[in-house]
Amino acid sequence: MVSSSSEVSESDSPASLVPPASDVSSSTAQDPVPGLWRRMACWLYEGMLLFAVVFVSGWLFSTLGQMRDAMDSRRHLFQAFLFVVFGVYFVWFWAKGQTLAMKTWNIRIVDTHGHPVSQRRALARYLLSWIWFLPPLAAVAPFKLSGPEVTVLVFGWVAIWALLARFHPQRQFWHDAWAGTRLITSKPMSRR
Repeated sequence: MVSSSSEVSESDSPASLVPPASDVSSSTAQDPVPGLWRRMACWLYEGMLLFAVVFVSGWLFSTLGQMRDAMDSRRHLFQAFLFVVFGVYFVWFWAKGQTLAMKTWNIRIVDTHGHPVSQRRALARYLLSWIWFLPPLAAVAPFKLSGPEVTVLVFGWVAIWALLARFHPQRQFWHDAWAGTRLITSKPMSRR
């Protein structure tokens, strides 16, 4: 029992809570980088939450525009509308530090100095984050591929792009590095 209590006190010491230097920026040594699996779980959860945003936005657009089906000639306008809606959603929440999914997974977005992200920087991150989807979609555009083939290519690219974070010095995603942002582990929100 004595040895286990000394192990607990050693594991709770401040020195053991600081992550290795390779995982954090020198300016914010207190903020550990969330692991890749946790960031990807947050990413998937964000996708599920965005389903509700797409549903409400789609209903609003189709009702006000009196669209009768999904193959309406205005579907490209609808896609542009969703691009703007997603931009507003992400820029708003990132400028506040977290989306709902990020709160759930205790992840916060900050700039490279550990300060809150400005709306301009959040917008740059939003535009750069489309690297997750645009390259495979642009690559398959000239070909008549089936839905499953496109899905495999998109998810293959997503996996490759996520794994490329291993080559970043602080293990951040490259679109974060280019936008001047970083993801850090945040403390759980108070329930009071």
